Amino acid sequence: MAALGRAALLIALGLVAYALVAGSYAAWKRRRRLALSAQNALLAAFPATVVAAVVLWVALGRRDLTFQYVAQHTSHSLPLGYALAAFWGGQEGSLLLWLLILTGYAALAVWLNRRSRELVAWVVPVLGLVATFFAFMLCFVSSPFVTAPAPSDGAGMVPSLQNPYMLAHPPMLYLGYVGLTIPYAFAMGALLSRRTDERWIVATRRWTLAAWTFLGVGQLLGAHWAYVEIGWGGYYAWDPVENAALMPWLAATAFLHSVMIQEKRGMLKVWNMVLVALAFCLSLFGTFLTRSGVVNSVHSFSQSSIGGWFLGFIVVMTLFSVALVYLRLPLLRARTRLESLVSREATFLYNNLLLVALCLTILWGVVYPILSEALRGETRSVSKPYYDFFLHTFGLPLLLLMGIGPLVAWRRASLRALGRTFLVPFAVAVAVGVALLAAGFGDSLPGLLTYTFAAFAAASIVLEFQRGTAARRSIAGESRLRAFTMLVSRNRRRYGGYIVHAAVVLLAIGIAGSSAYQTIRERALARGQSMEVAGYTLTYTGLATRQLANAQAVRATVDVSRGGSHVATLHPGKNSYPVEQQVSNEVSIYHDPRTVGDVFTIADQIDPNGTLYLKVLVKPLVNLIWIAGLVFVAGSLVAMWPDALEQRRLAERYEPEAALA
Repeated sequence: MAALGRAALLIALGLVAYALVAGSYAAWKRRRRLALSAQNALLAAFPATVVAAVVLWVALGRRDLTFQYVAQHTSHSLPLGYALAAFWGGQEGSLLLWLLILTGYAALAVWLNRRSRELVAWVVPVLGLVATFFAFMLCFVSSPFVTAPAPSDGAGMVPSLQNPYMLAHPPMLYLGYVGLTIPYAFAMGALLSRRTDERWIVATRRWTLAAWTFLGVGQLLGAHWAYVEIGWGGYYAWDPVENAALMPWLAATAFLHSVMIQEKRGMLKVWNMVLVALAFCLSLFGTFLTRSGVVNSVHSFSQSSIGGWFLGFIVVMTLFSVALVYLRLPLLRARTRLESLVSREATFLYNNLLLVALCLTILWGVVYPILSEALRGETRSVSKPYYDFFLHTFGLPLLLLMGIGPLVAWRRASLRALGRTFLVPFAVAVAVGVALLAAGFGDSLPGLLTYTFAAFAAASIVLEFQRGTAARRSIAGESRLRAFTMLVSRNRRRYGGYIVHAAVVLLAIGIAGSSAYQTIRERALARGQSMEVAGYTLTYTGLATRQLANAQAVRATVDVSRGGSHVATLHPGKNSYPVEQQVSNEVSIYHDPRTVGDVFTIADQIDPNGTLYLKVLVKPLVNLIWIAGLVFVAGSLVAMWPDALEQRRLAERYEPEAALA
C-alpha cells in the first residue's frame, strides 16, 4: 500500500512537471498539439493524486500503524470519523490535501475554459508550477507514506481536534486557500499571453467567489469550533494562524469589489493583478504558518523543517508576480480615469484601500514577532489591543461605506441627489444611536458606532431592495413577491452581494454585542451554592463521571434560572485522554432566544472534594455571528448561481475572439 501511494505521487509529479515544462515551451512557441498534451498531463495528475489520497485514507481507516503518519495521528481507540479526518490533521496529509484539491481544481478549470486556447496555454504551466512544488514536497521532503515497524498503539489525536468541526473546518479552509490559485493562474496567464482584457476575470469570476466563500465559511466554522471546544469563552483570538486565513479573505474581498470597476469602466487593471497575486501569496503564507512550526499556536500542529522550502517558494512566486506585472505595465493602462471622488467607483476604491490596509496591518502583526526573533533573538508578541485598534480604525469606515456604495451613482453623483438618497438611512442610523444612548449603551464607543453604522448599512440594503422591487412592479405589473424574486434572479451578482452585506451587518452586531457588552464572573462553588450573573442564577447541584470511547469525562450539573424560573441545565466539565495524556475543557452553553445570546459555562477546575471553580460568560447577541454565516452562504450562492442571460451576453462578447485564437 505504501509503495502504491509513493508511486502515485511520483507519477503525479512527473505529469505536473511535464505540464510546466512542455506547457511553457508550447505556449512560447505556439505549438498547439504540445499545448494540448500539456493540458492532458495536468488533467491526468488528478486521478494519480486521488490514488495516493485513497491509499492514505485506507491506511488511516485500518489504523495501519506501519505508516508513520498513521501512528503519529491516530490510535486504536480513536473513533473512525476522527481517524479519517486525521488526513488533514498533520503536515504530510494536509500537503496531500493541497495537491488533491489543486489538481482537481486545475483539471476542471482548464477543461471548462479549453476554448480560450491562447489564454489556457499559459495558464497550464502556471498551475503546473504550483502543483510541481507540492508534488515535489510530498515525494522528497515530507511524504505521508514513510513506513516503520508498527508500535503497539498510535500517539492519538490532539484533544481539541476530536470535535465534529474537525470534519469540516480544515478542508473548507483548504478549498478556499487552493481555490485562489485558479484566478491567480489565469491572471498570470493573461499577462504572459498579453491578453489583459476582462476575459481572465470572466473565466475565473465564480472560481474567485467560490474560494472566497469557502474561506469565509471555513473561518466561521473555525470560530464556532474555538467557541465550543477550546474552552476559553471566545471565538477569535487574533492567533497567527487565524489571521493567516483572514488575510487572503480580505485581499480576495477587495479583488471582488475592484474587478467590478474594471468590468464596468475599464479601470484598476494593475490594482486587480496586484490583489489577485496578493491573495494567492497570502494563501501560501497561511499554509506556511500552519505547517512550518514557525509560530506557536493552538491551530499549528506540526513542527518540521519544511518552513525553508515554503518560504523560498513564496519568495519565488512573489518575485515572479511582481516582475510579470511590471513587464506588462504598458498593456495594463486604463482606458478611463476616475471622474469624481463622489461616485460608486470612488467608494469601491476607498473600500479597497481600507481592506488592504487592514490586511497589511494584520500581516505586520503576524510577521513582526517572527522577524524580531530571527533577526534580534528577541521574543516579541503582538497583543489583542493592536489588532482591535486597527479593526476599529479600518473596520468601522468599511461598515459605513457598505451602506454608502450601493446608493451612489457611477461616474459622478451630485450632492443634492446624495442628500435625498441618504435621508432614510441617515435618519434610521441617528434614531438607533439616540435610542442606544438613552438605553445606557454609551459605555463602549466602538460598540455604539458599530450599532449605528450597522443600522445605516442595513437601511441602505433594505432601501435598495425596496427601490428595485418597486421599479420592477411599475414596469412589469407583477406582484410584490414575484417582482422581488425576478429582481434577484435577473441581477444575481448585485443582489447576492447585498445579501452578503446583510450578513456582514449581522456579523458586526454580533461581534459588538458579544465583546463590548459581555459579562464575566468566576467563583468557587460547593454543591448547593449559587452565583448571580447578569440576571441569571446558576446553582451547582452535583458531579458525575462516565467513560467515553477514548476518554474519561467528568461533568458538573449546573441549573440555570432567570426571574425565578428554571431555563436550562448545563454540564460543564473536563475530558481526560489516556492515550494523548492530555486534559481538555468541555464547555456547556445555554442559548437564550430572548437575547440571541449565550450563557457560557467553563469548569476551570474541579477539586477532589467536589468543589467547582466555575467561570460564566453572558454574551448577548453572539448567535447573530452564526446566523450571519447562514446568510453569507445564501448570498454567495445567489451571486454564484449561473445566469443564462449573462452567459449569452459574455458568449456574444468573447466567443468570436476565442474561435480565432
